[in-house]
Amino acid sequence: MAIITLTTDFGYKDHYVGAVKGAILSSLPDANIVDISHNISPFNVQECAYILKNAYQSFPKGSVHVVGVDSEISPENEHLVVWVDGHYFVGANSGVISLITSELQPEKIVEINLPNSIQSSFPVLNIFIPVACHIARGGKLEVIGKPFEGLKELRDFEPRVINEGKTISGNVIYIDNYGNVVTNIQKSLFEAYRNGRSFEIIARTTKIKEVQQSYNGIINYDLDRNQRKGPGDALALFNSAGYVELAIYKSDLNSVGGASTLLGLNYRDTVTINFL
Repeated sequence: MAIITLTTDFGYKDHYVGAVKGAILSSLPDANIVDISHNISPFNVQECAYILKNAYQSFPKGSVHVVGVDSEISPENEHLVVWVDGHYFVGANSGVISLITSELQPEKIVEINLPNSIQSSFPVLNIFIPVACHIARGGKLEVIGKPFEGLKELRDFEPRVINEGKTISGNVIYIDNYGNVVTNIQKSLFEAYRNGRSFEIIARTTKIKEVQQSYNGIINYDLDRNQRKGPGDALALFNSAGYVELAIYKSDLNSVGGASTLLGLNYRDTVTINFL
């Protein structure tokens, strides 16, 4: 059974998600459609890449992933299919796919050129879905386009190592449903420069001197309850995707707040790690 995933910034108020799913089922009645997310912040390619990069690997090889963020075609935003790591990605050359495949070498990239296609304001429906269904039916990429080599790379969100290796300067790339703040600093980079040194993570006025392996890692269960750290305390950890994340233990954006609100952090804000 063909698997087609959808990752968009459409939300659920409008008709877009329903129309896209209807088009898939009209072409492939037995298709298995999986929503990865439709709540990507509008045009936020970094957020889209983070979510999709950490989701697609759980799907079977051969899955087709439709990327519906910043998808309008232009001379600088071509429509592409990228075959990498056993998966197909159908989307625009906005930088999303290069962020997803930053540590992998694509095996094939094709610029979409459908005969008799109509340029519209809804390319996900009119271009990406016919292409995704073609691939899901076992169709060849050569039929829908020509080889392409200009995959756009986004470099503005790479963390910087400065101060002769004593400082890593990163940025907030994602804020999750709990208000937890994900940085672009990966565990591998942190460990490569730490060299056994102590450190401090600085986010605005907050300083954290430990990185946990789990959210409840801040709790010392050998202490009495009234002496422990717990709900409401700030922490840093290496999250399941391998990035440095700042969190408030058992946070809730709808009541007590989360790291994003309580620490005053937003998308693109700077987070610094100093090795002491």
